[in-house]
Amino acid sequence: MASEAVIVIENLRKSFGNLHVLQGVDLTVNQNENVVVLGRSGTGKSVLIKILVGLLKPDSGYVSVLGQEVETLKGRELDQFRQKVGFSFQNSALYDSMSIRENLEFPLVRNVRNLSRAEIDRAVEEALDDVGLSQTINQMPSELSGGQRKRIGIARTLILKPEIMLYDEPTAGLDPITCIDINNLINEVKERYKATSIIITHDLTCAKATGDRVAMLLDGKFERVGTFDDVFADSDERVQQFYNYNFVN
Repeated sequence: MASEAVIVIENLRKSFGNLHVLQGVDLTVNQNENVVVLGRSGTGKSVLIKILVGLLKPDSGYVSVLGQEVETLKGRELDQFRQKVGFSFQNSALYDSMSIRENLEFPLVRNVRNLSRAEIDRAVEEALDDVGLSQTINQMPSELSGGQRKRIGIARTLILKPEIMLYDEPTAGLDPITCIDINNLINEVKERYKATSIIITHDLTCAKATGDRVAMLLDGKFERVGTFDDVFADSDERVQQFYNYNFVN
């Protein structure tokens, strides 16, 4: 039985003045699938993510997420939609003045009404356990390593049990061993939460470890979409340059 499409993008275009960033993007992401989006800096990867969650409006094209046309959502309807889409920021985006417990409680208390203290505590403990950092619950972000902060950022996103996860450069700035840990965590999230994920990365090791499919953004379009090996078997010089930068230079 074919998987259900949860993200559908058709002929998506977005320009900023004379800068034509997205020039007819097409992509379908299926339920419980990890799709890695690759591309050089400035090619529109972050613009695409912002359009998916309604932070930017496209110039033209069609974007449907979880069966809803994102551009038409407003107010409370848009807020409810965004609760189903988790965003893991590149810098983890933790509040430095809050403990780890308080950081995880924040989105829960803000978005889910009438929770008891016991329910909040249970949700925080479960999210921390899922990322293997239960022991950090009373620590401050400044006391944690970069890899730990990244995991806590993912836990804070997971606490609302989103149906879709968006990861922005999840391994940026981390040492190779910690990168492996984060890659494993992304795959665990897929299995445990049955989440659908889009992973933006420059790291081809991350792409190969986490991506069911890879979509390479070239000249404003997804010119290559397929398994990691299929995409990089292509003789296109633009594809090979990206591979060589990661693995040869």
